[in-house]
Amino acid sequence: MSTTVTAEQYLARAIRLATANVLNSGGPFGAVVVAADGQTFDGVNRVTADNDPTAHAEVTAIRAACRELGTFDLSGAVLYTSCEPCPMCLASALWARVQRVVYAADRHDAASVGFDDAVFYEYFENRNRNSLMPVAKLELGDPGAPAPLEPFNTWNKLESRIEY
Repeated sequence: MSTTVTAEQYLARAIRLATANVLNSGGPFGAVVVAADGQTFDGVNRVTADNDPTAHAEVTAIRAACRELGTFDLSGAVLYTSCEPCPMCLASALWARVQRVVYAADRHDAASVGFDDAVFYEYFENRNRNSLMPVAKLELGDPGAPAPLEPFNTWNKLESRIEY
């Protein structure tokens, strides 16, 4: 008998995590990171339970994997999630160098029960995005203020820096 775990089994695990999390004061989202070496790391949505808007299932799974593996680089990993990741979760997966994302329900399924993040997807596509949340560069006028490039220059000079 084969002991190989399939993509479908990892995805089913993410769905089971999401369902159990609902009964534990969490949101209906679960995720599993499968590292390149086969180790697995679970995550669930704890946004309302922890009052942390970044505690999405995908992010908590990525955090767990990185913490346990001692790295911020999850190259070769696959992220299985019970629902299509929002833009924040997709960006987190990109920053973690996740190889691939596999999901079950999509963003429209989530929206049908009140988890509508369409406005966030649209933010990046919308030329009028400042109506949702203004984002602007501010020039520092005080001559005694630090130069905007000071942190980058300090970084470039630091011999002990860890590139990412």
